[in-house]
Amino acid sequence: MIINEITIKYETKAKHKDLPKVTQSNDIYNYCKEIWTDIEYVEKFVILLLNKNLKILGWKLVSQGGVSGTVVDPKIIFQTALKANASCIVMIHNHPSGNLDPSREDKKITKKIYEGGEILDIQLIDHLIISKEGHCSFIDQGLIKQ
Repeated sequence: MIINEITIKYETKAKHKDLPKVTQSNDIYNYCKEIWTDIEYVEKFVILLLNKNLKILGWKLVSQGGVSGTVVDPKIIFQTALKANASCIVMIHNHPSGNLDPSREDKKITKKIYEGGEILDIQLIDHLIISKEGHCSFIDQGLIKQ
């Protein structure tokens, strides 16, 4: 019988002092513009992984869908956050239509990740919906408790 060995690798390339820091939703939006090259094409869902000092450890594409939606699996979000040793996460997704209003599904996944993060001690600090023209921040809109 063969039993698989599970390995976890954590590796950084940037020095801590060189990591960018998040202080407001505009910072996040500006970083996103560097990540997203096709913001009006299909919907994508990305997470930013941050340390306790709100410095960005990195980002991860969690899912990619079609023109009007994408499926987000919370297990992928949390396994990525745990592997990166993140203390905080920011969820970001685009609306190719340009509509920045959160849908019922956007609010539902935000609540699910927020509550799961409380159990794992990984704080969801924001969820941004972005388009070419701007963004909607759940924290700025009072849709996430702080």
